[in-house]
Amino acid sequence: MLKTSLISSTPERTFEIGRELGGRLTAGDIVLLTGGLGAGKTLFTKGVLGALGFDVDEVTSPSFALVNLYQAERHDVYHIDLWRLDNTPDPAEAVGLDEILENPAAIAVIEWADRLGVFTRADRAFSVTIKGDGDEPRQIDIVAPREGRKKS
Repeated sequence: MLKTSLISSTPERTFEIGRELGGRLTAGDIVLLTGGLGAGKTLFTKGVLGALGFDVDEVTSPSFALVNLYQAERHDVYHIDLWRLDNTPDPAEAVGLDEILENPAAIAVIEWADRLGVFTRADRAFSVTIKGDGDEPRQIDIVAPREGRKKS
C-alpha cells in the first residue's frame, strides 16, 4: 500500500487531486471516500469523473438517490453515497454493490465509505480521507492498493 498526503487550499485544488486520481483508475477500481459534511467529497468525485471523460457539470451528490450512474467514455462510474444508510446492517447490500462490481466496465466511487464496515475488495480500493471543512485547507490522504493489482 502506498500512502500520499496532500494539502488542498482551494476547491479547485481538491478537484484537481480528484482528477489526478481519476487518471489512474481502471475498470474494477473502487474509491472509498471518507470525510465530514462539507469536506469536498463530491467535488473530489467531480474531478475523478472529469478525468474519465464525463461532463462534471452533470455530477451531483447521490445523497437521496443513493447511487448515480455516469456513463463516461470507457467506464460506467457508479457514484454511491452511504450517508443515509448509517443504521442499515449491510449498506453494501442496500445499494447493490456486489452487482455493481460485476459490471466489467464499472468503477465505483463511494462517499461515506466508513459505513461499509469490513470491505473485502481492498486489492482494488483507493482509500481517500479528506479532513477539514469550511474555508480551512483540506488534508487529503490517499492510500492506493498494492502494486501489481489487476489492470483492465
